[in-house]
Amino acid sequence: MSLPQEMRFVDLPSFGGPEVMTIGKRPLPVAGEGQVLVRAEAIGVNRPDIAQRQGSYPAPKDASPILGLELSGEIVAVGPGVSGHAVGDKVCGLANGGAYAEYCVLPTGQILPFPKGYDAVKAAALPETFFTVWANLFQMAGLTEGETVLIHGGASGIGTTAIQLARAFGAEVYATAGSKEKCQACEKLGAKRAINYRTEDFAEVIKAETGRGVDIILDMIGASYFERNIASLAKDGCLSIIAFLGGALAEKVNLSPIMVKRLTVTGSTMRPRTAEEKRAIRDDLLSEVWPLLKAGTIAPVIHKVFAFEQVVEAHRLLEDGNHVGKVMLRLG
Repeated sequence: MSLPQEMRFVDLPSFGGPEVMTIGKRPLPVAGEGQVLVRAEAIGVNRPDIAQRQGSYPAPKDASPILGLELSGEIVAVGPGVSGHAVGDKVCGLANGGAYAEYCVLPTGQILPFPKGYDAVKAAALPETFFTVWANLFQMAGLTEGETVLIHGGASGIGTTAIQLARAFGAEVYATAGSKEKCQACEKLGAKRAINYRTEDFAEVIKAETGRGVDIILDMIGASYFERNIASLAKDGCLSIIAFLGGALAEKVNLSPIMVKRLTVTGSTMRPRTAEEKRAIRDDLLSEVWPLLKAGTIAPVIHKVFAFEQVVEAHRLLEDGNHVGKVMLRLG
């Protein structure tokens, strides 16, 4: 297969608002040991991309400085030591960076096949949220059948994924969202009760609904929710923090309930995880989640698809928060 010398990519000449991004050209990356080169057909837009664009989430030293953490497309080259993958395979994958481009290098431990019946856009909507939710809600917090879970940001890409996965594995789900319409969307996806955080106190609702609190909370808000999160957990519960949209510094917080209720507070980010850790998540997804996608039990929720050249508009939509589910870019 003859490849072009250059590719288009989303350039970030300086940090700032969406308007700082431009479409530029640069040479194609080269697949190294254990890597494949993918010609992108669709790309997911995620909140870490916004943070990187703003200058608060720098790429790791060994990662591409180009924005973007997930994509789908066709393998066009394989690096040394690669087996089980070939030119022409359709894959989606979690990138360490570089997904906002026509071509991107992916480690083989972070790629997955298109689920049966999926097109490029649906496949590209999977990696970032499914890797994150599986790692934090299932591997770390240990969600099991019969437990109760509260998902903050239920209408986000992470939230819509978490609600569906928790329900599919037998949990009772509660969620928070910022409008009546978003709450209805969460309940349609499987939440027993969605709480409008603009008009209701989620801690009071959880107490009234459950009588004991929830077993696990998946939280992307952080400091501003911390005390109410602790109050909303049942004995031996777990708070899993994955982002700090409401701040990272919690001051004058009463920590005694953590001891009294034997609570666990944990958290993680995906990008710094090792290749081995990401491969383990990928393997779990392939065996436990991909059959559910194939069967139609769960599916990514896609709010809007933009052309690659409309990346500025895509970022504005995601930043405004007026969406339910994923915001995507399509190439070609």
